[in-house]
Amino acid sequence: MALFEVKNLTKKFGALAAVKDVSFEVEKGTIVGLIGPNGAGKTTLFNCAAGLFKPTAGAIFMEGREITDWPSWKIARMGVARTFQVVRPLKEMTVLENILVGAYMRTANPAEALEIAIRCMDVCFLTPNMNKRAGGLTIGNKKRLEVARALATGPKLMMLDESVAGLTSTEVKEMVNVILRLREEGITILMVEHIMEAIMPIADKIVVLNGGEKLIEAEPKVVANDPEVIRAYLGEKYSRRLQEESASKEEEDDGRHA
Repeated sequence: MALFEVKNLTKKFGALAAVKDVSFEVEKGTIVGLIGPNGAGKTTLFNCAAGLFKPTAGAIFMEGREITDWPSWKIARMGVARTFQVVRPLKEMTVLENILVGAYMRTANPAEALEIAIRCMDVCFLTPNMNKRAGGLTIGNKKRLEVARALATGPKLMMLDESVAGLTSTEVKEMVNVILRLREEGITILMVEHIMEAIMPIADKIVVLNGGEKLIEAEPKVVANDPEVIRAYLGEKYSRRLQEESASKEEEDDGRHA
């Protein structure tokens, strides 16, 4: 049984269908990427899954339980946490205090909440910034703070909405390392992303949306070679580069195992 499942999901705004009959599954312990051009319906789908929007049709399941019409706080209690593309930390509070906000959703015990927050800071490489005001952080640190605050709630599924958007190449690598650490912690990841260099190497599966509809659901190598995906989103140039990088990596792996 999948940890998380979207089944025949449709979301309309008046006559406009932002998401049209989309279905896919997220297996426990995996990283699943949700990609597609602007206006494809990715964030709308996220908002439905997190309880911010009520779907027009279809259903959403977490651990086999339907959560389609649940409010966002109840979905969060079920173990679904999400971040937002535009980060909004509590600016006048420190990094530690921001993360404690998430931790107190999990426990009312101050000592336990502090222990959780310290652990989340470590996972997200934020410990050196513990006592800094959140409003004064770099965008890279603010993005990782957003993840740490969500992590403190104790999620089983983390939904990341463009977590590397606007970051430098160094900050992208730092965030990718955070995401990989989350998986090591046993957290399943569903992430919307436009930066293919960040998502393609680490994802177990990619779901591609275009015009609100699902084009394909497959492993990254298959997606990168799909003609319809190339035409709608990736482009020939990126697809060729990804294939070359994949072939180079396979040669390196073969060399190490020889």
